[in-house]
Amino acid sequence: MNRIVVVGASLAAVHAVEALRTHGYEGEITLVGAEPHLPYDRPPLSKEALRSGPELDGLLLREPGWYGDQGVELRLGRAAAGLDVRQRQLLLEGGCELAYDGLVIATGCTPRSLGDLDETGPVHVVRSLADAAALHAELVPGRHLVVIGAGFIGLEVAATARQMGLDVSVVETAPVPLTRVLGDRVGGWFRDHHKANGVDLYLGSALDRIEVTEGGTKVRLGDGTTLAADVVVAGIGVAPATGWLDGSGVEVSDGVVCDQSLRTSVPGVVAAGDVARWHHPLFDETMRVEQWRNAAEQGGRAALSLLGETEAFAALPYFWSDQFDATARFVGVASGARQIEVRQTGDRSMVALFGRDDVIRGALCINAPRLLVRYQKAILGQVPWGDVAESG
Repeated sequence: MNRIVVVGASLAAVHAVEALRTHGYEGEITLVGAEPHLPYDRPPLSKEALRSGPELDGLLLREPGWYGDQGVELRLGRAAAGLDVRQRQLLLEGGCELAYDGLVIATGCTPRSLGDLDETGPVHVVRSLADAAALHAELVPGRHLVVIGAGFIGLEVAATARQMGLDVSVVETAPVPLTRVLGDRVGGWFRDHHKANGVDLYLGSALDRIEVTEGGTKVRLGDGTTLAADVVVAGIGVAPATGWLDGSGVEVSDGVVCDQSLRTSVPGVVAAGDVARWHHPLFDETMRVEQWRNAAEQGGRAALSLLGETEAFAALPYFWSDQFDATARFVGVASGARQIEVRQTGDRSMVALFGRDDVIRGALCINAPRLLVRYQKAILGQVPWGDVAESG
């Protein structure tokens, strides 16, 4: 294998490059990225970097000289536009083609759109450095921010803006924030936490339209409620960036479909990070995980699979979210939980466990980091639900 191309200047991509060199690969490596910037860290964009204004130097995943030291050719500012798996050619925007012997797909996700409503008003998203910079400039104390969507990104943006002195409203179609992910009782804790910090929540409310008038922007809801907004942010989730793979033969289904070792349906092509959907052997289910640690670990594992290793990727999903004075940490999975137990709860803390088939599968610890380690071991050991409940 003389040339490996890594598509997507992402966290997963950087770790793929690092693993290739660490494990002795001496061939050519080309890193392709749609943005003109070197790979940078994205989680701070909805939190501290949004508050202070994003500075690229402070967000870079590796120092600029690292890529030269690793012998990496950079092709930045040109997105992938197509893939010819028979000729092993990657097509870039503008018509340039890159030959490869091995390919790592690490293109991540793109924000979901409000559809036609995006065209009727100034709607921000938070996914890129440019997004965060544009939104930061609008977050002026005393202004009114309306966030569409009460997922983790939406709630993080809401908390950050509120701490910056803005009035904040959150609009969510579900009756409770995060209920689809964590259930009503756990989602209720986040609802109460935001209310206690001065965020107005419009739950069970559908967005009808956004109007721009001489008097400003109006966000109109399905029940007739009208919110006057200075700034509007859409936080309604993301979709895997796979459009450039249409017609390539790489199997796609809500992400790039992979086996346990992160190999795709096409020889010589692997995937990692937010874009990859693979079968997790511990949970015996196919999943796609949009989390920082997963992307870092998958990037390295996908690179090794490209070099011939066959070990399954079985790392536990883990994420964190900072909202006001609460740091929520989650390990494992909550999907398909049949048992949810709130172990302890308070104004600033909560512990919740998620199980199925009488086995613990996930744990959420808010301002309780030490307990997370205990439950992580229990998940890896597939400890019976009753034993976890008795151990406290």
